[in-house]
Amino acid sequence: MTDRDIHNVIRILKVDIKKWNNPAVSVVAEETKDPFKVLISCILSLRTKDSTTAGASQRLFSLAETPVSMLHLPVEKIEATIFPVGFYRVKARNIIEICKQLIRDYNSKVPDEIDELLKLKGVGRKTANLVVTVGYNKDGICVDTHVHRISNRWGYINTKTPLETEVALRAKLPVHYWKIYNDLLVTFGQNLCKPVSPLCSQCNIAMYCERVGVKKSR
Repeated sequence: MTDRDIHNVIRILKVDIKKWNNPAVSVVAEETKDPFKVLISCILSLRTKDSTTAGASQRLFSLAETPVSMLHLPVEKIEATIFPVGFYRVKARNIIEICKQLIRDYNSKVPDEIDELLKLKGVGRKTANLVVTVGYNKDGICVDTHVHRISNRWGYINTKTPLETEVALRAKLPVHYWKIYNDLLVTFGQNLCKPVSPLCSQCNIAMYCERVGVKKSR
């Protein structure tokens, strides 16, 4: 995939993903416009299916919507509410600690800078970038497994780790695509460009894809 191809690829993906559901965290961002809920939904979403994340987020926010109100919930209550998200006990403790940090260090407001977000318990670069982009509508590149896999599968970049992918995309991807890149590739990756045996015969950007690492497709 050439540098010029990315413009056509993004244009096609913007149309194609309309037939699929948006990622759960993006739905929370659109419906609530609340960076705190975006952050907590991001925490819940790690290693968890979107449908499970959506349900857990809805249940938890029906009980508490701010750092202060969240601390009124016993950790066991949070665990029971967010189950069956992956690592729900660890996430419940992290949520409690995050709320304490937000109250103590940020006047209960979720920071809008990646370096500050990374100071919060359990927050990595993926979550920090997602909060910045969908929570605050600021430029950032959120790299999850779909973004890392598909960007390399296309041949647009050649990297080994998510951090390398973020660095490469920040150097190469036009800035006006940064905010939407994650949503596009997550939706595309969940529904068509799957990790194993992607649906290449149904793909409208197949002519741009180098199919790096693809051994079998449909």
